Amino acid sequence: MRLTDISIKALKPKDGGIAIYYDDTLAGFGVRVSEGGTKSYILTHGRRRQRETIGRVGVISLQDARAEAKRRLAEYTLGREKPKSIGWSDALDQYLKEVAATCKPRTHADYEYFLGRYVRYGATRLSDISPHDIRTTIERLADTPAVQHRTYGVLRAFLRWAHRKHYLDRDPMERMQAPPASRPRDRILTDDELVRVWQAAGNDTYGKIVKLLILTGQRRGEITGLMGGMVGADAITFPAEHTKNGRQHVIPIGPVTVGILGRQRPRGALYFPARGKKTPFNGFSKCKARLDQQCGFSDWTIHDLRRTFASGLAAQGISLPVVEKLLNHVSGSFGGIVGVYQRYDFLPEMRHAVAIWEGRMQSLLNGR
Repeated sequence: MRLTDISIKALKPKDGGIAIYYDDTLAGFGVRVSEGGTKSYILTHGRRRQRETIGRVGVISLQDARAEAKRRLAEYTLGREKPKSIGWSDALDQYLKEVAATCKPRTHADYEYFLGRYVRYGATRLSDISPHDIRTTIERLADTPAVQHRTYGVLRAFLRWAHRKHYLDRDPMERMQAPPASRPRDRILTDDELVRVWQAAGNDTYGKIVKLLILTGQRRGEITGLMGGMVGADAITFPAEHTKNGRQHVIPIGPVTVGILGRQRPRGALYFPARGKKTPFNGFSKCKARLDQQCGFSDWTIHDLRRTFASGLAAQGISLPVVEKLLNHVSGSFGGIVGVYQRYDFLPEMRHAVAIWEGRMQSLLNGR
C-alpha cells in the first residue's frame, strides 16, 4: 500500500498482536502498529532484515520519516557502518566490566559512582542521546563545580569508548568545552571546630570513619575500603591497588586509632561495608548533612580533615618530608630525581609524628 497521512490514520493492529504495513514506494519503509494502537515509522533492511525505529507517528511527519529512511538506506548502500543499537545502561555495564581489568579499583569506583549517580539515561539508546542532552546533564551540576568537572571527565571517557566500539557515529562531546576546574580549597578546621566534629561524630560506622580521617589524614576512599588484612598491631599497610598513586603505603597508628579500629577483622573483610553489601560504606552525603547539624557548622568538607591533619602536624614542628610521607604524596619533597633514589621509609619519624598528633587530639578533647 502507499502510505499517506490519511491511510496511516486508518491502520489498525492485528487481532492479538502488532501489525506492520510497508510502503509501496520505498522498500523497507513502513509503519508498525502496536497491540495498543501506537504507531511508529520503521525501516527494515539488509540480508538479515534488520528492523529499526525511525520515530513515532505524530511526533515526526510522514515526509520527514520517509526522507530519513532514504538517507539511512543510502548510507547502508554506500557501505557506511551503522552504529550498533545499544542502550545507555547496557553500554555502561559493558564499559565498567571492560575497564575493570585496566584501571585501579578506586578509579573504577569513581567511574561507577559518577556515571551511575549523575548521568541517568536508562534504556535510552546511545545514538539517541544528543549533545544538548549531555550539556543539560553537565549544566545541572554547576552548583557543585568539583562534581561537575569530574562527571564531565568520566562521561567523556565513556563516550569516547562507545565511539571506538562503533556504538556511536560521532562523539556527542567532541565540540563540548570542559567546565572550569574547581578552585583548590584552603580550608582547615580550627581546634574548636575539630573538637566539635569529633564529639558530634559518635561511634557509629560513619563516626568511626570521620575519626580515623582526623587521626590519620588519609583519603576517604582509602579508609572506607580498609580491610582486615591491611591492619597490623601498630601500622596500616595500604596495598598499591588501594592508593591513588598506585604505591604501597604504610602508616603507623597509635593507641587511639587502634581503639577505634578494634579487633582485627578476618582477612578480606571490610571494616566499613555498605549496609548488607561487600562494598565500601557509601552513605556520605546524608551522614555529612546530619553531622553538620550536630556539630553546628557546614562550611567544611571531609577532605578538609586531610588538610587540617597536615597543617596541624606542621604546627607541631613535624618536618614537611615526614608529613608528605604520612599523606603518601609523591611530589613535593619526593618529586623528580629524589623520588627515584630516596628509599628511606621514615617510619620512626612518622611514628613520632603520629604520637604527637594523637596526643594533641587527646589534649583538645580533654579541654587542655
